Amino acid sequence: MQKSDRVFLGVWPFSTLIYAMQFTDLDLNGTYTYADYLKWTFEERVELIEGKIFKMSPAPNRFHQKLAGYIHVRLGIFLDGKVCEVYEAPFDVRLPRQSKNDKSIVTVLQPDVCVICDPTKLDSRGCIGAPDIVVEVLSPGNNAKELKKKYTIYEESGVKEYWVVSPQDQWMRVHTLVNDKYSESPYLLAGDVFHSTALPGFSLDISALFRGISAG
Repeated sequence: MQKSDRVFLGVWPFSTLIYAMQFTDLDLNGTYTYADYLKWTFEERVELIEGKIFKMSPAPNRFHQKLAGYIHVRLGIFLDGKVCEVYEAPFDVRLPRQSKNDKSIVTVLQPDVCVICDPTKLDSRGCIGAPDIVVEVLSPGNNAKELKKKYTIYEESGVKEYWVVSPQDQWMRVHTLVNDKYSESPYLLAGDVFHSTALPGFSLDISALFRGISAG
């Protein structure tokens, strides 16, 4: 790499000099901000969770994409003509602790599907603040530490419903925010119908969701 091709990244909170054009150039033990994230030009998709880098799967499998696409379409049909809007990954969701300054934001996630009902949270770069609904379709690459951190972050940020969908085991589970804490639904299986409280009137047939998806 030529010096002229390097990109400067200021690493919070120490303002250490790091030059990175490739994912392998990054210090995975470092702490980064959204301002750093915007400067990265490598092809790998990553999320920032409390300043730490989590590498995303390079290409989700067909069943993952089919499930995410089905949910996106069902929500899109329901929300047509309404204030709420639905987005599918890649779509950045910035979750600031206090300041909305790029250098202060240390959590940037890309949920598979999300619904935002407050238009003021939307800008040209995605969403800043908690979506009303977040949907995560599990992949083999997800790890327990990542999922636990996301659960905590979505709960603390005020995401009203956090849907988790497992293509492998063919279940869906919904975490609903009640008095600032998540209440977990039973595992929703084929034959069940989910009724959203965050979007009154919206329902999802679990049998239809998993139709054509191979278990295991």
